[in-house]
Amino acid sequence: MKVFFKIVKILLATILTLYIGFVAYILVFQPKENRFHLASSAQGNGLSQAVFGILNWQHPKYSEAFFERSVPFNKRGDYATGFYYLNHAVELDPLEHLGYRGYMKLRFLRDYKAALADFDRLDAMTPDVVDAPWGEDIDFLRGEAHYGMGNYAEAIPYFKRSISNQGADWANVQTFVYQGLCYYHLGKYEEAISSYENGLAQYDTTCEAYFGLAQVFLKLGDTIQAKYNLAKAQETIGYKYDDIYKEFLNEIYQEDLDALSKVLN
Repeated sequence: MKVFFKIVKILLATILTLYIGFVAYILVFQPKENRFHLASSAQGNGLSQAVFGILNWQHPKYSEAFFERSVPFNKRGDYATGFYYLNHAVELDPLEHLGYRGYMKLRFLRDYKAALADFDRLDAMTPDVVDAPWGEDIDFLRGEAHYGMGNYAEAIPYFKRSISNQGADWANVQTFVYQGLCYYHLGKYEEAISSYENGLAQYDTTCEAYFGLAQVFLKLGDTIQAKYNLAKAQETIGYKYDDIYKEFLNEIYQEDLDALSKVLN
């Protein structure tokens, strides 16, 4: 019996040693690319963060590991921790990560001045390229940052440049909407109408453009056109510009339509 238990102990110790060795290989000795993909696929959990921690320690110039480590924190709204790692990634490889950081500052932190600084720095690094931070035209994002700061006159040239970059048929339709909003805030109502109509020429279900037109026509005292466009905005509210993760600066809600309806009626 003693021999049996001794054999069992040896087997268990062997299995445990092999398991520890396997885990050590996975965490410490595997090629960094393999460990990066392992941690990325388990993004956000304890194992993932442990692997990224080891990668950061072993490969302090591996920017992708710092970047990817930041993502789950930013998704959860822990921006202090997320940006700690993201800033490291930017320091190591600004060309690769500046656009994303600017996008995050614009859309999530609403730090428009800092976002603009990142976009401008990225643009200066790539003078012959039209950058697309996180898949969006850089001039559209710069215009949005200026809009967020209330710099309407400064925002308009960026929106115009964004349309030129991509062509009127391919530009983000919200470029026309933002342009219209800027003209509206500047009291340039005819230019606002033209911008909104250009957006509707691209997509006739752009409810933000109809809502903007209703506001402009109300300012001009044309209640018939205001009511017509408000009704069109109501018809197309299901196509509104929205995202479950964030609120856009020009986002409209049913409450906005209801409030304008009360004014008109």
